[in-house]
Amino acid sequence: MPSMLDAVVVGAGPNGLTAAVELARRGFSVALFEAKGTVGGGARTEELTLPGFRHDPCSAAHPLAVSSPAFRGLPLERYGLEWLHPELPMAHPFPDGTAAVLSRSVGETAASFGPRDAGAYRRLVTPFLHRWDTLVRDFMSLPLTALPRDPVTLARFGLVGLPPSTWLARRFRDERARTLFAGLVAHVMAPLSGFATSAIGLVFALAAHTRGWPVARGGSQAISDALAAYLRELGGTVHTDYEVKRLDDLPPARAYVFDTSPTALARIAGFGDHYARYRYGPGVFKIDYALDGPVPWTAPEARRAGTVQIGADSAEIGAALRAASREKHAPDAPFLITVQPSVVDPTRAPEGKHVFWAYGHVPHGWTGDLTDAIERQLERFAPGFRDRVLARATAGPPELAARNANYVGGDIATGAVSGLQTLLRPKLSLFPYATPHPAVFICSQATPPGPGVHGMPGHNAAKAVWRRLRQT
Repeated sequence: MPSMLDAVVVGAGPNGLTAAVELARRGFSVALFEAKGTVGGGARTEELTLPGFRHDPCSAAHPLAVSSPAFRGLPLERYGLEWLHPELPMAHPFPDGTAAVLSRSVGETAASFGPRDAGAYRRLVTPFLHRWDTLVRDFMSLPLTALPRDPVTLARFGLVGLPPSTWLARRFRDERARTLFAGLVAHVMAPLSGFATSAIGLVFALAAHTRGWPVARGGSQAISDALAAYLRELGGTVHTDYEVKRLDDLPPARAYVFDTSPTALARIAGFGDHYARYRYGPGVFKIDYALDGPVPWTAPEARRAGTVQIGADSAEIGAALRAASREKHAPDAPFLITVQPSVVDPTRAPEGKHVFWAYGHVPHGWTGDLTDAIERQLERFAPGFRDRVLARATAGPPELAARNANYVGGDIATGAVSGLQTLLRPKLSLFPYATPHPAVFICSQATPPGPGVHGMPGHNAAKAVWRRLRQT
């Protein structure tokens, strides 16, 4: 290791890995330090239940990763990353045995909503479909890391996306479209009436139509491993099992980049209460299942989908989100996001068996057990589900926070995605990756454009870092 590195990155989640790669690609000397025994953060794969069953402890389906300008600019396929696309990106079953779907085809999606809303849905998404690559680059690069390439489309998207999703839902006359869209918004655990929640739902819908909602062959660890392998080829070094408690634990460097929560960064760097107003959001309770066969969904569409949303209607979804966000008890009928990777990836489980995960939203730091409520919900839409369970691994907020320190209170978004913090995080600043120390930067999903496995906070922060390095 050189006596003085150009950059040290702390935290080997997707954003820390991306920041390190972007800096190494530009010729800077980089060392990456990770507290756990493997790289990955929210993109890991482990045998959590039984031998041969490969589970993703956190993120499993990747609509934002496959669309990410950061990842699309890197040769990750050369290092083993392969995207697998299920027949349907997502399905949302209803208690009557039917389902609405989010398909690669706008027409198939619109038809699943019924004739009264098919036209409204087409009118909503069509203006953005052919400009998706430019649009996603523009809004995922904001704030001032790049000038918009298509400011007109970005402004049009803002007019639709900045109001609450409850406003956008008024475009639809029937409950099927409203329910599916409410479920899309709920992926970031934000109340449906929140600022910019329309944009959240619209981003997930457009991602499905343009590039799909794939899984990584072999599990989400493949994303992290590809980034780490590329970093090593570029000359960067990766140090695991290395917990950083203060800046003095790190080697000398011209810049330090933290893929951590703002709370952890303030503690390590001695920033006191600099991030004291940063808010963390609801937690999740997650169950990974080893199954003796596929999930017995009543709706045939759900059997073909990689992701299945569970919520009877938009009112039930809204109530579940409010309970997790504003109350101290978990919802009786939790909204569930479920992913079934083995419908498209046979490497994830022994022949004839399946892996499956589900999570529901719970209050921040909640210490209860949501297993029974989650399985009651699953049985509503997949009768006989419990009979397929070979083993389960449960993780509530305390376990998730112990597994990944960025998930404060079980908040897998590393900060509430609500109010102005949806866009301006971790502080109200035009330079969100900067900190009180000119050589210290933050690149976690607590910075724009926010949560998800897409590497854009790391990509954007790397720009700020190399600009500083070139000035010094």
